Amino acid sequence: DAYSALGAATAEAGKLTARERRLVKLALAIGAVSEGAVHSHTRRGLSEGISSEDLTQVSLLAIGPLGLPRAVAAGTWISDITDKS
Repeated sequence: DAYSALGAATAEAGKLTARERRLVKLALAIGAVSEGAVHSHTRRGLSEGISSEDLTQVSLLAIGPLGLPRAVAAGTWISDITDKS
């Protein structure tokens, strides 16, 4: 319960939209090199109406700060989910 309450509190702590928060969480999962979290945030993003193209763009944006290998890995993890839909 406390963890859920923390999540709700952080979501409402600023003015980001739900879409923006989902994309940020996807980017953080990519930066953390967490394949499971990338899969999860991709699935959730799709269910929330975010296009596969927008989700994939997040992996492309990772090229500069994280490097091409990590961005390619992230793109693969995203396509694991988007190719199924």
